[in-house]
Amino acid sequence: MKNRPISNIIAIISTLGILCWIITDFYGGMLLYFFSYGLFIIPIIILFVVSFIDTIVSTIKRGIKDNKIKVIFHGTLLLMIVLFNVFQSDIFKSPRILTATLKDDLFHYTLIFRKDGTVENEVNGIFGFQETYSGKYSILGDTIIFSKVPYDNDFIPKRLLIDREQSALFMYKDESGNFSRKKEWLNHLEIH
Repeated sequence: MKNRPISNIIAIISTLGILCWIITDFYGGMLLYFFSYGLFIIPIIILFVVSFIDTIVSTIKRGIKDNKIKVIFHGTLLLMIVLFNVFQSDIFKSPRILTATLKDDLFHYTLIFRKDGTVENEVNGIFGFQETYSGKYSILGDTIIFSKVPYDNDFIPKRLLIDREQSALFMYKDESGNFSRKKEWLNHLEIH
């Protein structure tokens, strides 16, 4: 019995649709796009699940040779998911030396300082919003100095004070030009 061409077309379309949706993770987050374009994404997810199950059952019954196109597309998607997760992990990045988070009503800002002088600002917001900003820093005594601030506006200042006793990075200075060491709303990041 020959493979049905319609099942190959469904496998190709659904796999490409899922891959496009996964790529949106680099542009604000998959969940955000799901809420925005759920009418398009839900049918693609359903088609993919049905096609994936059909591929497994059909491969068991008739072998890989008769299901070559479906196996290639589904296998490629699974490989891409693994590669995206490896890309987003810390495996190939410089070791972390300090991680600190600021939580406000809508967003969490997590600064990840790495041994090689780079810093990442992982911004997570409501409805699954995600964005990562990169920067460069150096440490002078108990002060972090950014040569490139990891954000797109002046919310994070060019200098942060490391206070290990309070496990905090203080962001703002008082009228006399000294860092304010009193923990208040949105004036510090908690060190992990």
